Amino acid sequence: MSSSLRTIRTRALVSAAVVVALAAVAGCNGDGGNDQGNGQSTPSAQAPPASDSSLPDSLTGQKPKWESCPPPSPIQGTGAAPGSEWECATLKAPLDYGKPDGETIDLAMIRAKATDKDRRIGSLVFNFGGPGGSGVSSLPSFADDYAELRTRYDLVSFDPRGVGESAGVTCLSDKEMDAADAIDGTPDDEDELKAALADSRKFGAACKKKSGRVLPHVDTVSAARDMDLMRQVLGDKKLSYFGISYGTELGGVYAHLFPRHVGRAVLDAVVDPTEDPEESAYGQAKGFQLALDNYLKDCAKKGVACPTGGDAEAGDAKIAAFLKKLDKKPLATASGRKLTQDGALGGIAAALYDRESWNILTTALQEAMHFGKGNMLLAMSDSLAGRDENGRYSNINAANTAINCVDDKQRYTVDDVKTQLPRFRKAAPVFGEYLAWGMLGCTNWPVDGTADGPEVSAKGSAPILVVGNTGDPATPYAGARRMVGELGPGVGVEVTYKGQGHGAYNSGNACMTKTVNAYLLNGKVPSSGTTCS
Repeated sequence: MSSSLRTIRTRALVSAAVVVALAAVAGCNGDGGNDQGNGQSTPSAQAPPASDSSLPDSLTGQKPKWESCPPPSPIQGTGAAPGSEWECATLKAPLDYGKPDGETIDLAMIRAKATDKDRRIGSLVFNFGGPGGSGVSSLPSFADDYAELRTRYDLVSFDPRGVGESAGVTCLSDKEMDAADAIDGTPDDEDELKAALADSRKFGAACKKKSGRVLPHVDTVSAARDMDLMRQVLGDKKLSYFGISYGTELGGVYAHLFPRHVGRAVLDAVVDPTEDPEESAYGQAKGFQLALDNYLKDCAKKGVACPTGGDAEAGDAKIAAFLKKLDKKPLATASGRKLTQDGALGGIAAALYDRESWNILTTALQEAMHFGKGNMLLAMSDSLAGRDENGRYSNINAANTAINCVDDKQRYTVDDVKTQLPRFRKAAPVFGEYLAWGMLGCTNWPVDGTADGPEVSAKGSAPILVVGNTGDPATPYAGARRMVGELGPGVGVEVTYKGQGHGAYNSGNACMTKTVNAYLLNGKVPSSGTTCS
């Protein structure tokens, strides 16, 4: 989580990068208007859905040149090592699908070929979420989780438009991002509110100046059209797809636009397609609070080893008091940077994305609450914000804001937030206020939004597995059932995992792995309502 009002509302930042960063930490440390601007066309999501015949042969007939991947760039982060089994290529796509013969952008792709060539099914395309997560970076890092799937699929991912190396949105410099993180994301008085709003305006203006050409065209509908173009270029009659977190929304939109092109598709850690940004923020506040409470119950069993003590119900109050203290007096760290209230909250949230990170959170809270050092929580917060140890930021925050704000029409005011604050605080004593203020994330954005919500109805589509985790902090479980309803009769197949963390397949649960693999590898559709625990 960032400390700014502009990037709090996420559709669940990809947990993959967070888990890697937390492992590293554990190993090394005991009110403005909106305009289109620049004479740009309206966002391409307003254009009618593209069909195969609407794109020129120069695009649908591309032959990507797959080569050894280049060294990862700072904007992208950790990725595939050159000379490895991974290959990279670029795909040309229309900047504006309303003008398919016009300007194009390059989309970065990555793949590892199927190991059993004789039984190869085709390509399995991944999106790991965000929005703003780099598939080129994430897929190699987590390929071991998909090793069995790789026997019969080429594993493929990409940086969606606006992300990483695919016409990535750029806004602030690294130093400016660090300065923005010092601004209070839960303003307590008019001066703090003015500072936060000024930062929001500065951020929007910088994005417009540096990336104004692409901002209207990084919408989810255009990204879904990119995936259908990718399907054609990869030579697949139908799209086999694995979407996680925001990737479930992208997959649902794809199924709506191209229902006859859906092959075997899995949506894991499901974004609720029926919620507006306010209700999404409210649901996420409750989701993170639930995950924190589950962690505190587990921690309390450790007795004196638990930094919040043996009373789980009192743990919330202790963490809230700790965060309030940080609001007045941030903690020092070895790097010279300060651990602020928002940074600590981001570090706590980062650890809740994966059940395996709970022990790391315990150590980090011990260090901060008992020894007055903020090193671990700050490192964990940095991992969620896309900041590396050298102070370089990926563009995940910029891309996240750009995609959210072009997708959603809603623009909230300070009065809207103040009206909702009591409801958010009651539902989530630790996370509620922070996520309520996040409703202002698009208030000063320079491009108008396109829709009231994603359209995911997919009549005529093949069955799609919709996987919900009852303990998911970032995409609460209710979203899976609502996605099933919105996809339509005979399309969504609900599968439930009774567990903790963000997502289910990568949890290591044998039942879940077996169920999803049987579907993707052998076409065995489970009964809707199947439950793993």
